[in-house]
Amino acid sequence: MKKAILLFLLFTCSFLHAQEVKKVYVKHITAPITVDGYLDETIWSESVPATNFWQYFPTDTLQAKQETEIRMLFDEDNLYIGIKVSSLSNNFIVPSLRRDFRAFGNDNITMLFDTFNDGSNAYFFGSNPAGVKREALLAGGGTDIKGFNMAWDTKWISKSKIHDTYYIVEMAIPFSAFKFREGETKWRFNSYQFDTQGNERSAWINIPQNQWIFNLAYMGEMIFEKPLGKSKAPISIIPYLNTLSAKDFENNATLNNFKIGGDAKFAIGNSMNLDLTFNPDFSQIEVDQQITNLTRFEVSLPERRQFFVENSDLFGDFGSGRDENPFFSRRIGIAKDINGNSIENEIIGGVRLSGKINNNLRLGILSVQTKEDIANEIPATNNSVLAIQQKVFSRSNVSFLFINKQATKKYDFLTDSNTYNRVIGIDYNLASADNTWTGRYFVHKSFSPGVHSKDVSAGISTEYNSKLFKIRLSGLYIEDDFRSDLGFVRRTDIIKINPSFERAFYPKKGKIQKHSFSVIPIFIWRPELGFENSDYTIISKWELNYKNNSEIEVSMFNRFTHLYNEFDPTGTGSTPLPGNKNYTYTSFDVKYRSDMRKKVSFGISPSFGQFFNGEKYSLEGQLTWRLQPYFQTKIQVNYNYINLPNPYPTKSIWLIGPRFDVTFSKSLFWNTLIQYSNQQGNLSINSRLQWRFAPLSDLFIAYNDNYFTEDPFAPKFRSINLKLTYWLNL
Repeated sequence: MKKAILLFLLFTCSFLHAQEVKKVYVKHITAPITVDGYLDETIWSESVPATNFWQYFPTDTLQAKQETEIRMLFDEDNLYIGIKVSSLSNNFIVPSLRRDFRAFGNDNITMLFDTFNDGSNAYFFGSNPAGVKREALLAGGGTDIKGFNMAWDTKWISKSKIHDTYYIVEMAIPFSAFKFREGETKWRFNSYQFDTQGNERSAWINIPQNQWIFNLAYMGEMIFEKPLGKSKAPISIIPYLNTLSAKDFENNATLNNFKIGGDAKFAIGNSMNLDLTFNPDFSQIEVDQQITNLTRFEVSLPERRQFFVENSDLFGDFGSGRDENPFFSRRIGIAKDINGNSIENEIIGGVRLSGKINNNLRLGILSVQTKEDIANEIPATNNSVLAIQQKVFSRSNVSFLFINKQATKKYDFLTDSNTYNRVIGIDYNLASADNTWTGRYFVHKSFSPGVHSKDVSAGISTEYNSKLFKIRLSGLYIEDDFRSDLGFVRRTDIIKINPSFERAFYPKKGKIQKHSFSVIPIFIWRPELGFENSDYTIISKWELNYKNNSEIEVSMFNRFTHLYNEFDPTGTGSTPLPGNKNYTYTSFDVKYRSDMRKKVSFGISPSFGQFFNGEKYSLEGQLTWRLQPYFQTKIQVNYNYINLPNPYPTKSIWLIGPRFDVTFSKSLFWNTLIQYSNQQGNLSINSRLQWRFAPLSDLFIAYNDNYFTEDPFAPKFRSINLKLTYWLNL
């Protein structure tokens, strides 16, 4: 009996110990720290490090093989971080010297700081053995890769030194880079690192493999020796000038332009930002990567414009994302000309207030004014958004949204129905304490002149995620007259049901680290047409993840499509398939990705099967070669052969995109992207030289060239840009 009690007590104590929150203590200092990558100041050895990292890959049940130590100090102005990452040798993988590198396929260490202790948002700072920096904002609790915003930048210092069996990273991050509550003594914290030699990914906190390694549900604590004071965030002025010389061969016109403007950033207290922009330059210094679109619907592209980046989740994380996002910031600054083509609509200026009112309440206000273009019948408009987000329970939140797009005066060419468009909505985002349960539930309503009904959108989604099972139930309802001019809405008048089931397996022996089987049915009905079933897709998928980092995925797609209108699936202007007809078709898809740690890596994805009333054979491929850390090239190929019966088209559609990236140093980069698409009849060249002559201050020289690829081959548009941006802290 005594032995049983003793065993019970030992088990209980061990369980309680396992549940204890890991802590790292941040010592206050008054003596200066020189950030040089040596950690030779005596105070570093007096601090107690965060250690005992846990494996995340290939397993999540063992301690990391190589030790990582993270020490932290702080003074009134900066958070200092000293890191020692052990390794088998000094044969590290550093593909590039360019800032904001991706973690996968190279050695690196990353820190996550949840400064408001809410498990929803975090600051992200990382480096690698060569001292290349990366930073980001992480939203949505880290439950999805979409929560990363790598476009965010801030000023900080990082230096690294490589040794025989380890590397050192030393950082100084100004407290002005963070938003936090004055008087705070604790932040939630985690760190993860990628070890290419040991083929290991590890984290300070033990994270189950069914969750992302950056999930904010799994964090420890960093305890400050004394309360944090007021933020000393400077006023930031970011002016720019841009000169453009261009030739429009299609219209036989020459364009020479000189443009100046800029942004300003003001801190309001410790947790709010006020951003201003005047005559902003959103020119295509970096072009979007083209895609081959064989669907009936528009595709969304990521936002890269700095003014819209910080706290972008507060404004844009509403609705269902793929099908109904009421605010899509890329709509601002883009309009349709009189021929229906999308063109740039000049922005006069904008203001944005965003951040935390308190630990649980976030506020966002955005207003941007665009310029009229009478020649293209484009009105001047005000584009405004109000977003309020209240944290509830441990990691969930309720959000309110109001959007308004409105012409600022009357125009003869503007119909009453287009004078304004407004949307109000409320979203509830569920995230349990351990992220086992997640979900989203929303109702949105639009307001447009003359529309008084059928203008509601609503959705539900609930997901259960354990190590062995992932189950999701979701539904979406968009009425026929729901309209969001500043949003992304693929189509209206639909009821969509999209459950999914996944079963995962983790073999204890062999070369396979994980494999899983999933079934994802998608059904769509049209309420205005008597709830007619317009589409369904049933996806059956098998995924295999190998311990050497390669991956295989095999999928089968069973599809049904009712075409209501005629449609050319090739997108080339060929004879369209007739409307008011049903199509049932099946196809198969195979994807393979090799080990990205290798100097030469590749991905290949063949697919084949039925396509509407014919067949489609596709091949997507990507080949990457690196000569680290100075040169990397990536060649992407997308080929589709569509064979439809007469009189419908048989087409070979190509998209080829070689990219060449040269990083001469951590401040001088040259990138060239060539894209050929016979679907769009275009060959484009974008070559960009970037010199970061000061922190977050850049000189760009960009050359763009476009050609018609149809007979005859001829130039379309050519330009050269010189853009200077300077970040000044006052």
